[in-house]
Amino acid sequence: MLAIILLIVFGPKASSDPDASSPAETTTEESNTPPATDASGSVICDPSKLTLEAKTDATSYGPGENPQLSFSLKSTMTEPCVVDAGSDIQEFVITSGSDEIWNSKHCQTAGEARSVVLEPGVPVQSSSIEWDRTRSASDTCESDRPVVTADGASYHLDVSVGDIGSESTKQFLLN
Repeated sequence: MLAIILLIVFGPKASSDPDASSPAETTTEESNTPPATDASGSVICDPSKLTLEAKTDATSYGPGENPQLSFSLKSTMTEPCVVDAGSDIQEFVITSGSDEIWNSKHCQTAGEARSVVLEPGVPVQSSSIEWDRTRSASDTCESDRPVVTADGASYHLDVSVGDIGSESTKQFLLN
């Protein structure tokens, strides 16, 4: 994690009264370290100043409707920054209780590296991927996978992009 810290020191205030005491120096715990940049000179996003939100296109799905999974990524930095956010480092995980039902990494074949420029406070929405309502495992990629329980069953989507995890899961129901 990269922390950007600046040191600001205010010197004593000039006074026409020779007996007046000088105010104490004021400092903050920051340094003059410039923000980290990539090879193109773009500022690299500070992961601690990014928010990642798991998203689905609905909160409840009827029979035959497959959830569309995505995420929103936002920077709280004060200047535009760039972050790696390609499908090669994205992971979508669906759980029910403590049971991992489906993981996008299980059968991913060709992840794509991609950098995204984030403007301060402006969320960027990812492309969506469709979950086919099946249970996944890395050894079931080339075979039929079992369909999960519906009938009002509750599921949760958790998303990560590299080391950045969603702040909470997104709950949805399958009917």
